[in-house]
Amino acid sequence: MTPQWRARLTRLADRARNAARVRGAGPARIARRLRTARLLRRGLRKLRPRYPRPGRTGVRRWLPSPRQVLLLCVWSVLALTALVVYAYERTAIPAELNTFATQQDNVYYWADGTEMARVGPVDRQAMPLDRIPSSVQWAVLAAENANFYHDHGVSPRGLARAVTKMATGGDVQGGSTITQQYVKNAYLNQSQTLSRKIDEIFISIKLDNKESKQQILDGYLNTSWFGRGAYGIQRAAKAYYGKDVSQLNASEGAFLASLLKGAGLYDPAISKANHQRAVARWKWVLDRMVAIGQLSPAERAQYKTFPEPKAPPRPAGLSGETGYLVDTARAWISQHSDISDARFDLGGYQIYTTFEKPKVQALDAAVKQRMADLRPATRPADRDVRVGAASVAGDGRILALYGGPDYVTQGFDDANISIVPAGTTYAPLVYAAALRDGVVRTRDAPRVPVTPDSVYDGDDHVPIQTPEGPYWDRNGRIVRTANAGKRSYGRITLRQAVAEGVNGPIMQLGMDVGIDKLRQASLDAGLLQDTGFGEQVPQFSLGTATPSPIRMAAAYGTFLAGGTHTEPYSVLRITHGGDRITLPAPVVTHPFTPQVAADVTDALRDSVTAGAAKQVAAAGPGLAGTPGTAPDNTSASFVGYDSRAATAVTVFRIDPRTQQLMPLTGTEGRPAAQPGSGMPTAIWTHYMASVR
Repeated sequence: MTPQWRARLTRLADRARNAARVRGAGPARIARRLRTARLLRRGLRKLRPRYPRPGRTGVRRWLPSPRQVLLLCVWSVLALTALVVYAYERTAIPAELNTFATQQDNVYYWADGTEMARVGPVDRQAMPLDRIPSSVQWAVLAAENANFYHDHGVSPRGLARAVTKMATGGDVQGGSTITQQYVKNAYLNQSQTLSRKIDEIFISIKLDNKESKQQILDGYLNTSWFGRGAYGIQRAAKAYYGKDVSQLNASEGAFLASLLKGAGLYDPAISKANHQRAVARWKWVLDRMVAIGQLSPAERAQYKTFPEPKAPPRPAGLSGETGYLVDTARAWISQHSDISDARFDLGGYQIYTTFEKPKVQALDAAVKQRMADLRPATRPADRDVRVGAASVAGDGRILALYGGPDYVTQGFDDANISIVPAGTTYAPLVYAAALRDGVVRTRDAPRVPVTPDSVYDGDDHVPIQTPEGPYWDRNGRIVRTANAGKRSYGRITLRQAVAEGVNGPIMQLGMDVGIDKLRQASLDAGLLQDTGFGEQVPQFSLGTATPSPIRMAAAYGTFLAGGTHTEPYSVLRITHGGDRITLPAPVVTHPFTPQVAADVTDALRDSVTAGAAKQVAAAGPGLAGTPGTAPDNTSASFVGYDSRAATAVTVFRIDPRTQQLMPLTGTEGRPAAQPGSGMPTAIWTHYMASVR
């Protein structure tokens, strides 16, 4: 025994001996206390560390005995228990709910810092539990915590899963009962930290002892986030079904319960993938209700059709173009920032956008002026005409959008539409791919560079050639070029073909470059993977792809920026409570050399000065651009740029019943033999003249 331990044990024994000789104690009591002191001393001797162990040799001298291991475990359990009890006693249920009850608006600003819109997406209205149908309550319980009425606020199995996650390096998450979720929503925050999780557990246990299960479920259903800015199941019922929660059936309740897993993933209005997830989750919730005895098989059999929710409501105060701008900025934040949808909907953010108010107003005025010339009452071809337009700076900033006549009456954003063919405005991308990647004209031959002066056959109805010979379609016919108006140009340079809008050389050039390389060049220039490129056939080069006006403007912006592409973005910065939120820098790539970009610009300037785009020359000098028509005449476009920004304007028609594109034949009273439309060129010219 070390001197330190010997002195400590002696002091403890002396204290016990002195305590036994307290004045007034009888002999029996003194004897008992002396025995206690001896036992204490003997026990402490056994518990003292004895390293190296006496009577052992080698490694065994340093290995603890089974008794010592057992004692260490006992002491560890006792210490942990004491720590848990101490922490439990020190943790108190907060006196007040989170500040979610006093929400703020999110404020959007123009690029110049002036206020654009205030959007208060938080929508809450408490609903007593007795007014929420039992089937809806059990749909939520089946989805989130079927054992709710029998647990004690926490789930040991869930806690074990959460601890395992933490021990293996995962997030501190999972295993939350409804009580825990309510505590997190109402008293704590959404951060995934160990300290927050411990607070959540202790408060949940205390809350379960303090309040009834009905009170906890009432609070949970009235504070949970269901997406679409709705906090609480009453507002969720209004947002998704336009009815009071008391009118919901089990099927509708099962869908709303699905949203608790993540409204951003299960709101069917967001995407097809969301719709598929929502249907699968809805079916699972109903089946789960049957499994726990809260829905009979006969009742389950009645719900075979997914209860489609209504379209998202349009916030008031976002009329005109403002709503389209806010939606575009909001989508960018959702995709590119670390701010969750639920947190963003709590409000308090200041969003400074890239949109320039004078340009937005000028684009809106240009579209409305031209749309006023249509005669839908007397000319059927003028009905259901739609326009989408976007202006994007060379550095990726989205400066202006035209999404439709009024956001409140037409929520669908035509500036982001991706079902309309680009048409022959796609030709500059074919040209750029050829200048960058070269061509292959004969089988097994190396790629050959082309230049703006490379000569192609510009005649109409010329057979399309491949390295193996003529291109045959599926019907066994040779595919031939098709120039607008069946006009023939003879031998023509590529620069002239782009400037004049001659289809034949562009179709052949696309085959020489290779459709796969055209597609890659398009992606490099800024089009998206899901642009809808279509089949890899000769018509591909005539613009069968369906990029949005924003993406088409950004692609032309790559040529404006000397071959450098910057991903388009709509938010400059975000602040919250005076603190700036960290945002990722726009992605910048260099898909084309400055020489390739300059060659494309030269051809597009020729188009304005003496080619297919001569009409836009009235907007001023230094413009580059080209008009285009889809192969099936379902769209007409004009895309071009000056020294600051690229602008795309697209005109199309959609059948309101089928939502299918319709031909532009006869629009504006044009002869049936004259495809396309003059509207996009006129709108582009008017807009550019206004903002230069």
